[in-house]
Parts: sequence; structure tokens; C-alpha cells
Amino acid sequence: MTGRPFRVLFLCTGNSARSQMAEALLNWKGKGRFEVESAGSRPADRVNPLAIEMLRQYDIPWRGRAPRGVDGLERQPWDFVITVCDRAKESCPIFPGQPMLAHWGMPDPAEVDGDEPTKRAAFRDAFLLISRRIDLLLALPLEKLERLALDARLQAIGEGRQRA
Repeated sequence: MTGRPFRVLFLCTGNSARSQMAEALLNWKGKGRFEVESAGSRPADRVNPLAIEMLRQYDIPWRGRAPRGVDGLERQPWDFVITVCDRAKESCPIFPGQPMLAHWGMPDPAEVDGDEPTKRAAFRDAFLLISRRIDLLLALPLEKLERLALDARLQAIGEGRQRA
């Protein structure tokens, strides 16, 4: 695709858990190959403490950025826009430059009811799923794949059909 870092935007509703974890994971695992941001269609007041806890537990650096909306980001050039929840997919704005759009939907761990161990388990499951999907993304020969093949592979990652 290009010699510069790939620009990736992760979107969810609140930008308080899944998209924040995805941003931190790809920034860390991508080792400079990616410039990653995250945003929400309806940003929450704060990042969920359990999302921060997961990142710290696995020694993933986190910028400490508060949840934010897509205002301003929709005018920036992106190579990839990845939604991680169904609501964000439905309200995804139009981005210039025809970025690759992928949907990696997953349940919102913040909506899990139960005691603290149950909630932590939901965040761990979401974190590990995001991490696995990012590993699959990183295994793709992004510079060599044609657009249609890359689009199909990105969708397959979100649907659990892509293998390393």
C-alpha cells in the first residue's frame, strides 16, 4: 500500500474500553508500522478502569487519553477504519480517501452484569480477542495484498475466519 506508517482508526460507541484497548495494543505490537487512534460515536466520560487494568496487567503502554468523539477525525486520511461494536458500525461516518473499512464486532465488556471477577473475566476475554485479531492483522502482508484481497482478509479477521 505505502512506505509510510499505516493510519488506523478504531471506533466504538463510548471509546472507553474496546477501542482504547485496540489502539494501545496495535500501537505497541505494531512497532512503528502504524499510527493508531481511537474514538467513539458517543464518547463516555472516562475510560473504564477495567480496560486500563487489562492494559497494565499485560504491560501494554497506554497514552492515558480521555474518550473522544470522531469530530475532526472524519476529515483525516486513514488507511483503515475498524469498528469494534455494532452501534459504531451503523453510525460510522464517511471518511475521505476510501480507507479500508472493517467490522470486528464483539460484546461490550462494560455491559456485563455480575460480581467483580465476572466483569474482569469479560474484559480479559475482550482484551484477548482484540489482541488475537491484531496479531492476525500484523501477520498480513499489507504492502503486497491488493485492495480486494486485503478487504476480504480484514473482514475474515472480524468474523473469526482468518487464520495466521
